Amino acid sequence: MDKLTEVLHSKFGYTSFREGQKEVIEQVLARQDVVAILPTGMGKSLLYQLPAYFMDGTVIVISPLLSLMQDQVEQLKMMGEKRVIAINSFLSYDQKEIVLRDLAVYKFIFTSPEMLQNERFNKALSAIPIAYIVADEAHCISQWGFDFRPDYLRISKSLKNVKDVPVLALTATATKNVVEDIKSTLLMKSPYEYIHSLDRTSIAYEAREVDNQQEKITWIFGRITSTRGPGILYTQSRKKTEFYAEELRNRGIRVAFYHAKMDQDDRILIQQQFQQGQLDWICATNAFGMGIHKGDIRQVIHDHIPTSIASYMQEVGRAARDGKQSIASIIYTNSDVEQAFYVAMQDFPGEPDIRLTYQHQLEGIELQLPETTARILNYWKEELTEQETIHLFQNIKQKKWVEIQSLYTMLQNEVCVREQLLHYFDEQLLERPVHCCSKCGLHIQDIFQMDKEQKIEKIELNWKNRLNRLLH
Repeated sequence: MDKLTEVLHSKFGYTSFREGQKEVIEQVLARQDVVAILPTGMGKSLLYQLPAYFMDGTVIVISPLLSLMQDQVEQLKMMGEKRVIAINSFLSYDQKEIVLRDLAVYKFIFTSPEMLQNERFNKALSAIPIAYIVADEAHCISQWGFDFRPDYLRISKSLKNVKDVPVLALTATATKNVVEDIKSTLLMKSPYEYIHSLDRTSIAYEAREVDNQQEKITWIFGRITSTRGPGILYTQSRKKTEFYAEELRNRGIRVAFYHAKMDQDDRILIQQQFQQGQLDWICATNAFGMGIHKGDIRQVIHDHIPTSIASYMQEVGRAARDGKQSIASIIYTNSDVEQAFYVAMQDFPGEPDIRLTYQHQLEGIELQLPETTARILNYWKEELTEQETIHLFQNIKQKKWVEIQSLYTMLQNEVCVREQLLHYFDEQLLERPVHCCSKCGLHIQDIFQMDKEQKIEKIELNWKNRLNRLLH
C-alpha cells in the first residue's frame, strides 16, 4: 500500500480512491495549479483535505457560503482535525482578533472572497506559510463574479500578495468559457486540468409543459404525495417556498421551507434535519443545496425554468449521490421564460442606474440603490468607464436571455434532454441509460417501483443481518 492510500485509509476511512482523485492529489503535491471538475458526490473535499497531511503550511479554502464553510469545518472536526477555523461574519470582532494573532496554528482556514479583501486579514495571511489555496465551487467566479458578487473577481489582487502558492480550483460544472474565467481570475500558470464526465446515469430527466400555474401546482402536489422522497422542490420566490411547505404539511408530508432571508440558525437546523432523515422534502429557492451531504435524494423538482443551464445541472446534481435511480423534473409554462429573465435581471443595474452612479461619483453624492446593485456598480466603476460598464451589462443581459431561451428550447424540442445537457458542456452522450429522459420514453412508475423494490430488499437484508447476529 502506497503512502497516499495509507493516509486515505487511516485518516478518511476509505480503502481506495475514486476515479480522478489520486491524479489530482498527486498534482497538488507536485505544487501544480489544478482545475478539477467532478460531479457532485465524487469526493471533491478529499482533493484538498488529503494533500494537507503531506505538506507544510496552512491550506486556505475560499468558499462561497457561510453554511458551506461551517459544514466543512464540522466535517473535519468529526474526523479529529482540531486545527480548523472558518473566518467569517459568525466571528465577533474580538474572536477575529484572537484568531488573526494565532493564524499559523491552523491547518485549514475557510473564508469568503469578501473576507480576502480585508486588509488586516491579508496582512496576517502574508505572515504565515501557505501550502496551497483552494477555490471551492469555483464556477461561482464566473457565474456570480461578473454580476452578483464582484469580490470573486478581486481574488486575483489577494493572490498577488501570496506569490508562488499553488491554487486548486474545484467545481461540479463548468463550460470551457467558465474554465478560462477561473484560470485567469486565479492567475493560474499552465494548470493541470481534470474533467470528469458530467453524465449522471442514475438521474432520469423529465420535462413537462402545463397550461397554467394551477395545473402546475396540482401536478406537484400529486407527484410529492403519491411518490417517495427524499426530495427538493425548487421555486423562485421565498413566498412560494412557504406556500408549498404549508400545503404539503397539510397533506401529511414531512417538509420545511428554506430561503436566504431566514435566520442562519434556522437554515442550519433545517439542513441538519433533512440530512438526518427527519424531513422528507425541502421547498427551497436556489439558496439551498451547496454542502448538503445526503446520498439518497431521489427527486429534484423545478416549478420554473432556471436562469442558467449550469445552475440547473448544479441543482439536479444533488440527487442520486448514492448512485441509485432518481429523477429530476421540470414543470413549466410558456410564460416561465419571461419570469426567469425577470428573476435573473432584478438586481442588475440598468443604463439609468449606471449613468447616475458615475455622475454622482463625480459630484461626491452617495446614490441609494438596492444592496446587490450598489455592490456590483461599486466594483465596476473602479474598473471601467461609464460607457464600458453600460456595454458590459448590455452584453451580460443578452447572454442571460440567450441562455434562458436555450434551456427553454432544450425542454421543448424532441431531442434527448441528457444529450443536449452534455453537449452544452462540450461532451457527447456515449451510452443512453435505461431511464434516460421524457423525450426517450420515460416510464415513471418503473422508476418508483424500482425504489420500492430497493427499500424492501434493504429491509429484508437488515432482518437477515439481525437474525445472523442473534444466532451466532
